[in-house]
Amino acid sequence: MTTTGTSTAQSTGTTRRGGTGQRRRTELAAFLRSRRGRITPEDVGMPPGPRRRTPGLRREEVAQLAGVGVTWYTWLEQGRPINASTQVLDAVARTLRLDTAEREHLYRLADVPDAAAGEEAGSLPEDVQMILDALVPIPASVANARSDILAWNSAYAAIFPQVETARPCERNSMWMAFTLPPCCNPIVNLEEVAAGQVAVFRHRYSRHLDEPGWKDLVRRLQAASPEFARLWASHDVALPGESVKVFRHRAVGEIRTRATNMDLTASPGARLVACAATDQGSRDRIAWLLANPEAAAPEHRH
Repeated sequence: MTTTGTSTAQSTGTTRRGGTGQRRRTELAAFLRSRRGRITPEDVGMPPGPRRRTPGLRREEVAQLAGVGVTWYTWLEQGRPINASTQVLDAVARTLRLDTAEREHLYRLADVPDAAAGEEAGSLPEDVQMILDALVPIPASVANARSDILAWNSAYAAIFPQVETARPCERNSMWMAFTLPPCCNPIVNLEEVAAGQVAVFRHRYSRHLDEPGWKDLVRRLQAASPEFARLWASHDVALPGESVKVFRHRAVGEIRTRATNMDLTASPGARLVACAATDQGSRDRIAWLLANPEAAAPEHRH
């Protein structure tokens, strides 16, 4: 009888664990469909396209914007038992414009609770974009501690057009600085400022050592950029401060700026980065790009 009772308990426990996992996947599928349904193609800069049977984005559009496979995203939304990395969940969360609570909910339903606890907010107070737009013609963006670019104004997009064409999972200033090929990388003085950037990044990283999203980004950067790997191996650390950034645009030439970081108290971990032109010639070039947006767009995309 003892043996039978033990066997029954074990069987019941297994059934409950399996049932919990299935309920979680079912909840995840419904949650993703509901978040997808609230975003229109116009919200993400896509044409409306032919008549739609249901509101919101299609699955293949979410996959395209997030930079993930259509089949993988379809299986995720169908609640199939598949593994989801932090990097991919980050991209899906940004594409679906999830707020802090929704991001944590996504991670827990996807059974990645450790990531949910440490992730920084992907949404910002609604006034932030208005402030960014009011700063034009000063190029400005908002990034989190991990250097994911969360918002930007038209002047920033004019000198760094790749921010608008990058996949959400790669819209990260460290990633773009160290992985864009020379033909598309607008940062002229990267060799001069790279060591400082990596040192400041390591200073921020020290507060997030156990967070999967941070560890994943560092691994990818080390694999994609020998220069980043070399600088990372030095273990240099620095506090953030002003830095001179020189951009080159094919239509106007060099634009010299001084970047200043300002923390956003309303969104912990986020900072506003303003790149003020240091000379009149650079200000004139930014003004020209803003007046000629068709010339500011990148010639090609890798």
